[in-house]
Amino acid sequence: MYSILKPLFFLFDPEKIHHFTFRMLRILFSLGLGGIFRGLYKPKAKGLEKEIFGLRFPNPIGLAAGFDKDGLLNGEWENLGFGFVEMGTVTPLPQEGNPKKRLFRLPKDRALINRMGFNNKGVNHLVERLKKAKRRNIIIGGNIGKNKITPNENATDDYVKCFEALFPYVDYFVVNVSSPNTPGLRELQEKEPLQKLLQTLQELNQAKPAPKPLLLKIAPDLTEGQLEDIVEIVTAVKLDGLVATNTTISREGLQTPKNEVEAIGMGGLSGAPLTARSREVVAWLAQKTEGKLPIIGVGGVMTPADAQALLQAGAWLVQIYSGFVYGGPGTAKRMCRGLRTKNNPN
Repeated sequence: MYSILKPLFFLFDPEKIHHFTFRMLRILFSLGLGGIFRGLYKPKAKGLEKEIFGLRFPNPIGLAAGFDKDGLLNGEWENLGFGFVEMGTVTPLPQEGNPKKRLFRLPKDRALINRMGFNNKGVNHLVERLKKAKRRNIIIGGNIGKNKITPNENATDDYVKCFEALFPYVDYFVVNVSSPNTPGLRELQEKEPLQKLLQTLQELNQAKPAPKPLLLKIAPDLTEGQLEDIVEIVTAVKLDGLVATNTTISREGLQTPKNEVEAIGMGGLSGAPLTARSREVVAWLAQKTEGKLPIIGVGGVMTPADAQALLQAGAWLVQIYSGFVYGGPGTAKRMCRGLRTKNNPN
């Protein structure tokens, strides 16, 4: 079905189609049709469950942050086959994000470019959505960031506000300092400010009666020296894991004509062009941490083979975004089926 609808969807603005699809799904689920989707798209769980951070993941395929920023579907993502979903990136105050048009398809490359800029309705709105959500057999993460108007020297305050507000309602946290679409945000990946931010959050976390897993999301554009710093900080702060990687600012190796890419302008590139780099970063991190640090691999996971390769490189779980846009509602199920076939050929 999606193979028929996709050419039609791709005739329209990507962001408008995104919102249209959400509206349709919300209507269908509100009519009690989730069971139909579940029957079509939910994978068989046997052999795919994973216990990580003390959490039981029904399957290792998750929906990456940025797709459901405001928790509009929440646990309903289980009906589309996902084992976990990451809400956000959310900020303390609502913000519009960058001016439109800000989301672009590169079909020749099976890629997207976005410069959304943390557009979201604010952490309080997400909290209210999560309060009302029906919890299903799916893990929900909270991806937290800072408002654009907040200077970097005060960034920790924004992350703390989001952390405290979301704490009762999510299963794990991801600290996002790696989006290329908020001015100056990636400067927080530098060693001194990053260690200060993570140490503050971890101290708050550990003071709770039942701390939540705390992870850091990193960019694919870090140098080996910067990755060394990341591993050192993660070890010192005793983070629970890493999410590797966010979108890239690179435009190398694209099939889309250069003039078309230049006309789009700034933004983070995701999709198939990121496949090799995300796998390389995951493999490097896994080797450096001797496979002991949980890594959620994300970036260029377009096919079941991509998911399998990322897990073999050292990821413990996998997230998709562009792969879902290009592959449609059956993507998670296909990936799970591919993993089951690979691991259980009989």
